[in-house]
Amino acid sequence: MKIAVLGTGYVGLSTGVCLSQIGHYVTCLDINEQKITQLRQGISPIYEPGLEELLLSNMALGRLQFTTSQPDTLTDAEIIIIAVGTPQGDDGAADLSYLVQAAKDISSYLNQDKVIVIKSTVPVGTNDVIKKLIEDRIGATVKIVSNPEFLRQGSAIVDTMKADRIIIGSENEEAARKIEEMYRPLNVPVIVTSTRSAEMIKYAANAFLATKISYINEMANLCEAVGADVADVAKGMGMDRRIGEAFLNAGIGYGGSCFPKDVKALLHTAGANGIEFPLLKETIAINEYQRELLVVKALKRFGHLKGKKIAMLGLAFKPETDDMREAPSIPISAALSKWGAEVIAYDPVATENARKVIGDTIKYAGSIGEAVYEADAVLIVTEWNEVKNLDLAEMVKNMKEPIIFDGRNCFSEEKIRACGAVEYYPIGKPAIII
Repeated sequence: MKIAVLGTGYVGLSTGVCLSQIGHYVTCLDINEQKITQLRQGISPIYEPGLEELLLSNMALGRLQFTTSQPDTLTDAEIIIIAVGTPQGDDGAADLSYLVQAAKDISSYLNQDKVIVIKSTVPVGTNDVIKKLIEDRIGATVKIVSNPEFLRQGSAIVDTMKADRIIIGSENEEAARKIEEMYRPLNVPVIVTSTRSAEMIKYAANAFLATKISYINEMANLCEAVGADVADVAKGMGMDRRIGEAFLNAGIGYGGSCFPKDVKALLHTAGANGIEFPLLKETIAINEYQRELLVVKALKRFGHLKGKKIAMLGLAFKPETDDMREAPSIPISAALSKWGAEVIAYDPVATENARKVIGDTIKYAGSIGEAVYEADAVLIVTEWNEVKNLDLAEMVKNMKEPIIFDGRNCFSEEKIRACGAVEYYPIGKPAIII
């Protein structure tokens, strides 16, 4: 099939590359000329394991190309996938301005044979609004499908090629079958629903996972208070098939481009329809507190942070990505700076993006060793493998004080005790002070 993908962010680029990998002819379209130039050179503008290799191989096979030209791309396409951003607006609702503009842009090139797929995360009812907008502009009916994505940054290729399920929402049976056929080579379960149910599935799934994270984090705080170990508690819970072990890792909260905005957008939709949804409000409140928990622990330990050199390991919101959106490192950096600490941070891939967000309020190191040298404490913010595989004994020898606040519970008790004199403060577990 000939497919056009509008938007080359995480979702659009990953989707386009994977669809070309399973044999389709894909053209990715973006208004950002610099990004398209970079992609034409085989360089991915985002850090995503495995993406650049597939990008290069499918370009070489002639199945994948990139352009800023709408006429050529949209006229020939059988399927047009819209994967533009829907960021959070000031009121918590999803900002649909990019989606609306994309719909207007493609209107001139549509006919009744084409299928329009909205992959962007949108509130319930948005597909109907976009359908009407396009039909009013062209004076004819169009086929539209809601096809929400369920990609995790850092594993987007695997999540596409080996998806748990594909959701196809449409009131047009022919359009739904066309999109099901597009995905057939993946050989994964397909669920066909109404458009509004498909839209709701995306928000319901992300809000549930965010709630699960906030639940285990609140449980971790209780475990600390009563002397229990949240890792053992989570393991015991996760073995119950009704609960499952995924997303039961206690830490310093969720971040990224999806969970924060999707929970708030769902809460906004609920409020607009007369539903209070206090569970979501508490999910958000717990997460906001958890994001600065390491600073609370450091203040409790030191009494003050003025003049303290604090090394922060990890800046991205999660490992295997350079994404800084809603990263816990942002409020942590701000809080540490407010309390007068000297902060020096290290991240293997996200430093440049972090500079754009955090700025020069902190310093940036080129290695873990540089970051921790003569530090009064280390805060572990992102669980990169480079961090988890640290030689802790060597690290603490280079610190002014061997004090570690681990926001991701990266280390076993055995590894901590093996490194000699140390103070180790994890999340939801008893501290280890040697």
